[in-house]
Amino acid sequence: MATHKLLLLPGDGIGPEVMGEVKRLIDWLNSAGIAKFETDTGLVGGSAYDAYKVSISEGDMAKAKGADAVIFGAVGGPKWDAVPYEVRPEAGLLRLRKDLALFANLRPAVCYPALADASSLKREAVEGLDIMIVRELTGGVYFGEPKTITDLGNGQKRAIDTQVYDTYEIERIGRVAFELARKRKNKVTSMEKRNVMKSGVLWNEVMTQVHKREYPDVTLEHQLADSGGMMLVKWPKQFDVIVTDNLFGDMLSDIAAMLTGSLGMLPSASLGEVDVKTKKRKALYEPVHGSAPDIAGKGLANPIAMISSFGMALRYSFDMGDLADKVDQAIAAVLASGLRTADIKSEGTTSASTTQMGEAILKELQKLHA
Repeated sequence: MATHKLLLLPGDGIGPEVMGEVKRLIDWLNSAGIAKFETDTGLVGGSAYDAYKVSISEGDMAKAKGADAVIFGAVGGPKWDAVPYEVRPEAGLLRLRKDLALFANLRPAVCYPALADASSLKREAVEGLDIMIVRELTGGVYFGEPKTITDLGNGQKRAIDTQVYDTYEIERIGRVAFELARKRKNKVTSMEKRNVMKSGVLWNEVMTQVHKREYPDVTLEHQLADSGGMMLVKWPKQFDVIVTDNLFGDMLSDIAAMLTGSLGMLPSASLGEVDVKTKKRKALYEPVHGSAPDIAGKGLANPIAMISSFGMALRYSFDMGDLADKVDQAIAAVLASGLRTADIKSEGTTSASTTQMGEAILKELQKLHA
């Protein structure tokens, strides 16, 4: 049995609490002989700043590069609001994405049957929802240069962020979306702002070309990103795979997250190119939610997004799709039983702490493996 190297980066706030439930799952998989994971732990975000005055140390960066996958918690909090911009907690995550060349961010939005009433939309709008947002992650306005704030004098300043995309960046994220669609409902919706942005014009043009040249069997639709956001809250089930740039992907995936009832429910995967020789790819898996410092240490955090993120690692990094399916089934079974953390609690359901939810999911997974 192959040994898989994992780097666990719990981060800040509720990160260590939800990571603890993933560690519990990993330990069981190892002890039961189902898989063999070798884990190491590092610091990122505010915890790394407190220890080293950087958002991630060179040592932990080297560990990330040597790992088969990075499992990431959450970073940030008011405690670090005044630290220099270059070493803010979020800079650690951005560096991981950039240095590992994790260009493709996969954010599924799935509404579990038991949580259809937890959404802010009507049940009929979200029941059975299963969409995938594919966000380009290493280009666009978050990384484009120049990125400056200039003092113009007389109390005036000018801020510049630059939106930059090259053809190859759009082609490779397009291929990820089309390949995923082929395994789902065979439909891709590309979102940009070609009506006011030159990068949107190029995005639209390149997506059209890749589709015609390589994926004519997949249905391709184009939609303006602002209209797409409106449609996500009007009738989200019209979508299958949505592909978009870094900025719009950030916003649209958070909109999609709330359709499912809570940000605490949704995982994500950030993937690099497949190495031609080893057939492996660098990857980082993280929940969509933030560090939630207001509830940190209180046992209130929902660990489902973190556990689901590990499930995505099983699927996309370790070719353990059957096991990933069982993780999803275990989560669905626990929710169907009425167990809820505070963020998804409703009348008639049973309150659970972070640990109780993690333990319940593990017990269901053990039943499925019995």
